[in-house]
Amino acid sequence: MTVENERTADARVTDVHAHVLLPSIQAAVEARVPELVAEAAVLDLKRNGAESAAVSGPMVGARIPKLTSVAERLAVMDQQGVQVQWVSASPNHFYPWAPEGLAVWTANEANRLIAEHVAEAPDRLVGLGLVPLQHPERMVECLDDAVLGRGLVGVEISSFAGDVELSDERLEPFWARAAELGCVIFLHPFGCSLDERLDRFYLANTVGQPTENAVALSHFIFAGVLDRHPNLKIVAAHGGGYLPFAIGRSDHAWAVRPDAQRCAEAPSTYLKKIWFDTVVHSPTSLRHLIDVAGADRVVLGSDFPFDMGLDDPVAFVQDAGLSAEVVQRILAGNAADLLTGKVQA
Repeated sequence: MTVENERTADARVTDVHAHVLLPSIQAAVEARVPELVAEAAVLDLKRNGAESAAVSGPMVGARIPKLTSVAERLAVMDQQGVQVQWVSASPNHFYPWAPEGLAVWTANEANRLIAEHVAEAPDRLVGLGLVPLQHPERMVECLDDAVLGRGLVGVEISSFAGDVELSDERLEPFWARAAELGCVIFLHPFGCSLDERLDRFYLANTVGQPTENAVALSHFIFAGVLDRHPNLKIVAAHGGGYLPFAIGRSDHAWAVRPDAQRCAEAPSTYLKKIWFDTVVHSPTSLRHLIDVAGADRVVLGSDFPFDMGLDDPVAFVQDAGLSAEVVQRILAGNAADLLTGKVQA
């Protein structure tokens, strides 16, 4: 057995996609900028529709204990056979509309609270912090706060914020610092810019989230971010959305369109340089994701504890018709590899 295989075999089953709710931050934001919170609520209703909003409210309410209690979290992990969980903020804490001062405060406060949450079970939980994507000039300091100040393994970002796409040149210092720190960047959308076109049948999530993943990753890839920062560790939620399943169209555009040739290689090449979670809901989709990205680039995810997640994420991977070696890499080894080389706080 090689050293790499030994490390994979010894690694613990790790769920990289699980959330925590931070009620004190939400209360503080509501108290400080009630008018902006009200405007955001109107936009959320426009994007999701009244019917879906009426379902989502009670769904989240029933899951608050799992979203806030470490004991509840560990109990579910034990039931699922998950030994380690990466905890990231519920995406409603992105506040992409927040002005600069408030945005920096919410990111740093989230970093503090997430660090406190995972510190209750340091052998089982690791944390991902936040950065204010809509204020690129402040992201590096918040990244340093999360990774160096709080000992978190990286940060979570959305697919866009305001006028900031992942192709934005203003993000260059952030990408450079993340690569230098060897930390994880977890891409998780919140909301979809298609707005009221998705306001029924829960399309805002079922179609919107995969769309946002695909758009964000396309900005990231076509802009050549990985050409300039090849050591970046990007983990895409929801299996990267639609992009891995339509990457041939991206490759064709890159081959025939000069305006699509800002990256050095065909877009499909970069899928093998990004990591993807297993929240794809279909064994066929999981196997395809492995085919296009590689067995070393897929990591276990659950989206705990939301209803669009996987209640039994380990069994989902075990029952997908994969070899035992690939299963072990997805359940444990790949996540362990992601944390190697990270600068220690």
